[in-house]
Amino acid sequence: MEDRRDRLRALGELLRRLRKRAGLTGKELAQRAQVAQPTVSRIETGRLLPTPETVERLVDALGLDEGERAELDALLARLRDEVSRLKGGLAGREAANAARLRAARRVMSFQSAMIPALLQTAEYARLALAIGRDVDEEDAAKAAAVRLNAQAVLFEADREFAFLLTEGAVRTWPGSPALMVAQIDRLAQVSTMRHVRLGVVPWAVEAPAFPLHGFTIYDGGASVVESLTGDLTMTQAHEIAAHEESFELFGNAAVYGDEVRDLLGQIAQDMRNLAAHTH
Repeated sequence: MEDRRDRLRALGELLRRLRKRAGLTGKELAQRAQVAQPTVSRIETGRLLPTPETVERLVDALGLDEGERAELDALLARLRDEVSRLKGGLAGREAANAARLRAARRVMSFQSAMIPALLQTAEYARLALAIGRDVDEEDAAKAAAVRLNAQAVLFEADREFAFLLTEGAVRTWPGSPALMVAQIDRLAQVSTMRHVRLGVVPWAVEAPAFPLHGFTIYDGGASVVESLTGDLTMTQAHEIAAHEESFELFGNAAVYGDEVRDLLGQIAQDMRNLAAHTH
């Protein structure tokens, strides 16, 4: 609890410093951002964790550069993680992830074992959250609903998304191979969106590195690794740089566009054949 208070105070001090650097009073910032002045005051005094929408308005009003935005995002990511842990349960964790997504303009996700949360079908999401885990069914159902609702950001053309998957991630099926046909079709559809770049690293290509774990980078300021017991949020510059380098390595080995859709079609057919033999 004390760590969270310290981070809230640090967030307030950062916002105050950025406001003064911009030559604005609290009232002027509130007017420019179109938020209530008491909201700005409560954030600056460490008494309020702002919503993602408020953060976006403040960022726009302050005209932050990439470095300043990354510093702000790093603090917010840690705070939201702590709040989600206090709420407890999978649904709270998914709500924190959804807030992080709404606040991000540029998302880069690499996955070596599963389909990224933003691209999961409803059935895949339900299994991804519950299979092999001792979880409350009602909590898992709520978490899946939150995850699916969060996917709305994918259709906002002013955001940028880049997804990289290994072929192993696409071929790993939860529940049954039959559900993967719909999941793979979803990937193929997403690959046609202009503001989305989807690549798959085929098994036929030499791996540029060992894909030890997946990660998602938000606006170049925080990278989140999903583990069995919770999300690990990394904000140090060398951590982000290592993940960005890994993303570039695998990105150079991936196929895109028509090639990725051809590969996905082959995998989908394999899944149909597998489904026919498992009944």
